[in-house]
Amino acid sequence: MDLDLASDSAELTAALVDVESVSGDEADLAAAVERALRGVAHLSVHRDGNTVVARTSLGRQRRVIVAGHLDTVPVAGNLPSRRDGGLLYGCGSCDMKSGVAVALRLAARLAEPRPDVTYVFYDCEEVEAERNGLLRVSRNSPALLQGDLAVLMEPTGGVIEGGCQGTMRAEVTAHGKRAHSARSWMGKNAIHGAGGILDVLRSYQPREPVVEGLTYHEGLNAVGITGGVAGNVIPDECVVTVNYRFAPDRSEEQAAAHVREVFAGYQVKITDSAPGARPGLDDPAAAALLAAVPGTPRAKFGWTDVARFALLGMPALNYGPGDPMLAHSPDEHVPVAQIAECEATMEAWLTG
Repeated sequence: MDLDLASDSAELTAALVDVESVSGDEADLAAAVERALRGVAHLSVHRDGNTVVARTSLGRQRRVIVAGHLDTVPVAGNLPSRRDGGLLYGCGSCDMKSGVAVALRLAARLAEPRPDVTYVFYDCEEVEAERNGLLRVSRNSPALLQGDLAVLMEPTGGVIEGGCQGTMRAEVTAHGKRAHSARSWMGKNAIHGAGGILDVLRSYQPREPVVEGLTYHEGLNAVGITGGVAGNVIPDECVVTVNYRFAPDRSEEQAAAHVREVFAGYQVKITDSAPGARPGLDDPAAAALLAAVPGTPRAKFGWTDVARFALLGMPALNYGPGDPMLAHSPDEHVPVAQIAECEATMEAWLTG
């Protein structure tokens, strides 16, 4: 399919939503984005896997990065897109194809922005960190991601959200002893033993730390459980996968130590981890955007690639259309007016 970057932001959002792009299956959408951007004379375009990077080269003193991910979580009966009054429904409409539509419109229309701008449209944000397209580009072509400030077009309801939580997955294992289920007393049921792990999770009290004036809300939750080998065997192992969302005042090492402390007495294996990012609202590079966006900044609940840019030594903020509380839900939608408002705000900021 071909994307019409001259269409309004809501129409472009619907077109993006209608190209299914579950993590790992972004090739069709990445190709459409690449074709559309290669037709824009003031941009140079680079492709790395299913990540597309487009840049202005006007010799400005500052460079801003505007980034958005192309992938979505699995479809939940919410394709194709549909309009209902002032709302646009569909998988990825909120997280974050409306933000991608805004960035694409800006890339096509702003031939003379005040700073140079790098637009990044990347793959595999919704899955484990090692597959992340932004991470891949940072390794393969780090110069493409150099800048003074990054804006992640994540859904924030049209206000600034500072920093992000770190995220960690761990496997917590309850061990038992195999036996024939007809003689269960000869063994020890590991699935039953996993009840202790679930008891820990049920009684867990998450922190709500204040970091640089913003309040974060942590969470530790079971997201998967596996156990059992056959219908007539007492299982000797049961694994509960837990996800820890930790505030940016903790490092990955501190988060891992906390998980192991919480599940003392059980085998704990950290399987995936990504650091959080502090808010950085006091960085001078962010001042103009903070002044341009109405509303009071708040903490980002969840992980975003502001953390990736923080590791690159660059301040980064989250700002985009859509209510983040609707992300990943079957009822995912975005107010059409909010898409246009975010585009207007970003255009005013970038043109000064």
